[in-house]
This record gives sequence, C-alpha cells and structure tokens, in this order.
Amino acid sequence: MADLPFTDLQPTHRNALGLDMRWWSALAAVLAVMAGVSLTLAWKTQQRVKAVEQEMVKRLDEGRKQSSEAQLLSKQSQDSALATAAKVALLEARVAEVAVQRSQLEDLMQSLSRSRDENLLVDIDAGIRVAMQQTAITGSAEPLVAMLKQADDRLLHYNQPRLEGVRRAIARDLDRVKAVGLIDIPTLTIKLDEAARMIDELPLLANAVPRPVPPKSKPAAAAEPAAASAPKSVASVPQTPWWQTWDGTWAAVTERIWNEAKSLIRVTRIDHPDAVLLAPDNAFFVRENLKLRLLNARLALLSRQFETTQSDLQLAQAALDRYFDRSARSTVLLAQTLSQVAAQARQVNVPKPDDTLVALAAAAAGR
Repeated sequence: MADLPFTDLQPTHRNALGLDMRWWSALAAVLAVMAGVSLTLAWKTQQRVKAVEQEMVKRLDEGRKQSSEAQLLSKQSQDSALATAAKVALLEARVAEVAVQRSQLEDLMQSLSRSRDENLLVDIDAGIRVAMQQTAITGSAEPLVAMLKQADDRLLHYNQPRLEGVRRAIARDLDRVKAVGLIDIPTLTIKLDEAARMIDELPLLANAVPRPVPPKSKPAAAAEPAAASAPKSVASVPQTPWWQTWDGTWAAVTERIWNEAKSLIRVTRIDHPDAVLLAPDNAFFVRENLKLRLLNARLALLSRQFETTQSDLQLAQAALDRYFDRSARSTVLLAQTLSQVAAQARQVNVPKPDDTLVALAAAAAGR
C-alpha cells in the first residue's frame, strides 16, 4: 500500500473533503435555518412577551383604576353604611321612644279610666255617708233617698257594665228606705199654719156666747090636719071667747120670756176655774201664746226635732182644752188637726244602705 502512486490517492482525498464540505455546509445551512427559526421564534416570543407585558400593564392600570374605584365605592358604601347604621340606630331609638310613649299612654289611659271609676265610686260613697249623717241628725229619710236616686242616675249615665252590681244594691237599699215611710214635712207645716190662723176664730170659755136654740119642729101628723084645716079657717073664722084669747097670748109671752132667760144662762162643766176668771185683756195673750206654741212646733218640725215638736203640740193641746170651748166646731177641727200632726211628726228609724256601701267597696277593689 505504501508503494501505491500519489495519483491514485488524491481523488479519494478530494472526494472525502468535498463530502465533508457538503456535510458542513448542510450542517451550517441547518444551523442557519435553525438559528433563523430560533431567532424568528425568539422575536415572536419577545413580541408576544411585549404584548403580554403591555396587556399586563394595561390590565394592571385597569385593575388599579378599578381598585381605586372599588376603594372609592367601598368608602362610599362604608359611609352610606355608617349613615344607614346611624339612621337605623336613630329609627330604633325613635321606635323605642314611641314604644315607651305608647306604653306610657296606655298606662295613662288605664289610670285615667281607673281613676275616673274610682273617683265616681269615691264620690258616691262620700255622698251616701254625708246623707246618712244628715238623716241621723234630722231624723228624716229624705236626704238618703235623694242621694241614692242621684247615685243611681249617675251610674245609669256612666253606663259601666262592672258597676251594675252597685246599681242593684242601690235599688235594694232604696226600696228598704222607702218602705219605712217618709214624713211629709211641707204638708205638716201647712197644717200648722192653718191651725195658727184658726186660733183667732176659737171661742173662749170666759166669753158668754149664747148657744143657738134649734127651732122646735111640729110633728108631721099635727101639721097635716093644720094644713088641711087652713082653707076652712080662712073661709070661716070661728069666734072664741076673750078669756081664751087672753090665755093664749099670756102663754106665748111667758114662753118667749123663758126662752130669753135660757139664752142668758148657760151651764157648762169647767175643770179649770181660771179659764172663766180670764180677763178680756188676757184673752189676747192666751191666743198669742198658743200661736207661739204652734210656731215653735213648726220650727222644730222644719229642723227635724220631733221631740220638741211633740212637746209643743202637747202644750198647745193642753191650752186648747183649758181655755177654749171644746164643743165649738172650730175648736174640734183645730184639735183634730193638732192630733194628726202629732201622729205624723215622729222619729223614723231609717235603715242604713249597707248593701250599697259593700258593693261600692267591692267595685273600688276591682272585684
């Protein structure tokens, strides 16, 4: 192999070099292409990165703007939330205040209604107790009856269902008081005034007043023959002797004188001789004293002092029996009037309205 000629080795070496050169060229071309592609990719990547950066910057700017806006909105929302919370707190305070005022108003209304009922019951109770005191002082049931009627009218106009028990109790007590009987004071005072007026017309025992003599009535049997014989006597007058005429005239004169004498003399039973010995001047004082007795009885009756009234009426009756003629009609009428007044002017035991007082106490206690 060493002996081979140079000419034989050169083409082979040239072919190898050419092959190497082509290989390196191809490799350089591939590398150049790869470098170009890499550069292109790097450039595109850089462009993309720049675009992404710009987008990110833009997004960051937008995010910052949105964040600032969000912060502003958040601040506004926080301020509005604070304002709303303040308003809600104020409303809650006002609602609580309104609730308190409502409860106070309800309590006030209930207290007013309760106090109105209590005031009415207390007023009626006080009025009934005052009427009881007036009845105990005067002895008349009129103040108690008037107060019970007034209380019933007030409860009727008030129209409260829970007070119906009080009205029923008032009705029961009113019936009990009315059943006792009331004294008609005005009528009794009128009778005493009439009795005082009649005193001036009463005849005294000291006055000699003749009694009227009733005319003698002829029998009917004797009157009829006289009436039958009257026409005959007119037709024919009988002639009688003079002595018979004289006897008839004397008898008539004697009878007239006897009647006059009887009218001048009066026989009366007098238990008190001083009534006959009463002087005419003292008769005026007797009548005035009797009038004063009746006036005192009238005043005592108006003040419901029945014991004083009875005492004055008894003294008036005694004076009437002592100084005045009891057979006279005016004296009899006056004595009857005084007896009627004395019988009616009496102390009446008025029952107490216990049912009404118990019902008022129960209603005031809320039962």
